[in-house]
Amino acid sequence: MAATAASGLQMAASRPCLYSSRRIFGASARVAFHVDTRSRLTSSSQVSSVQPLLRSFTSSPMKFEKVVTRAASTGDSVQGVSSGLAIDLRGKRAFIAGIADDNGYGWAIAKALAAAGAEILVGTWVPALNIFETHLRRGKFDESRKLPNGSLMEITKVYPLDAVFDNPEDVPEDVKSNKRYAGAKKWTVQEVAECVKEDFGSIDILVHSLANGPEVAKPLLETSRKGYLAAISASSYSYISLLKHFIPIMNSGGAAISLTYIASERIIPGYGGGMSSAKAALESDTRVLAYEAGRSKKIRVNTISAGPLGSRAAKAIGFIEKMIEYSYKNAPVQKELLADEVGNAAAFLVSPLASAVTGSVVYVDNGLNAMGLATDSPSLS
Repeated sequence: MAATAASGLQMAASRPCLYSSRRIFGASARVAFHVDTRSRLTSSSQVSSVQPLLRSFTSSPMKFEKVVTRAASTGDSVQGVSSGLAIDLRGKRAFIAGIADDNGYGWAIAKALAAAGAEILVGTWVPALNIFETHLRRGKFDESRKLPNGSLMEITKVYPLDAVFDNPEDVPEDVKSNKRYAGAKKWTVQEVAECVKEDFGSIDILVHSLANGPEVAKPLLETSRKGYLAAISASSYSYISLLKHFIPIMNSGGAAISLTYIASERIIPGYGGGMSSAKAALESDTRVLAYEAGRSKKIRVNTISAGPLGSRAAKAIGFIEKMIEYSYKNAPVQKELLADEVGNAAAFLVSPLASAVTGSVVYVDNGLNAMGLATDSPSLS
């Protein structure tokens, strides 16, 4: 679970689930997240100064009075027409699995959901839990917790989580006795889901933001069976497990989202250890899960194929900076990819605005996925 990510704070007044989590305090933030309509035009036209069309049924020619049609600007007083299209998640509760610091995509997604009004719960990899909570309490993440309105993102509760294990019976003795897990209890997927149910009753949004490939630096032909299966377990089956255990406490009409990478369908030399296979499995599973979760509880399931980001977790690959540079030079939109852009896309996908979107791989990579030729290739010189 090394490749986990992170998010911010608040105190919940619900019943505590013993041993399962710690309470973190933070400032309140409940703000509707808006997408600007930059054209400054409303979505429909307004007809003003319209007079009945005068038509003569006598022998004289047909006559029409002048009709003036104009688009209503945001400055006009048009009843029932707002100035922006809101992503409103107020009253929704999200559980985000895989946050352990403040510079990954998981953190950015948490911020976007919080800015839209959602309550945030977080599942943090057990060995990273203490340092994550310590940094939160000491304000080391305060700058990155700032929301668009200036307030700080809240995390209502942080749960210890290791999504490689479905239930206590799956945990081997060497992990149970590992000092990095000392003092932590109820951290398997089943136990965390039970604790969230006990503490809050239900959730509306589930976010899978975790991955790990212990042999990611090895070419596929040098990857061991154990390393390959570990990558699949942590990076793709964990999504199935989370949905399996959380769907029973998800409200009908909810949404789940995960993060994938273009290596699932394109060759990325150096992204090895079975990680490309794990991402391909994640995308295939997304489609099947969309059908099963959709039919059972009308829950939508999507995944975001995000471009490379220089997070702490991604640095385990070993050449993330080169991947970022390649993306910048060759993507159709030549600019830095920001974590917030992935967060904004996630906020849309889990919102009612995307109520008909499910089973989809949504690319947020400045368009790099569409390219078939590297524009900086020496062959083009």
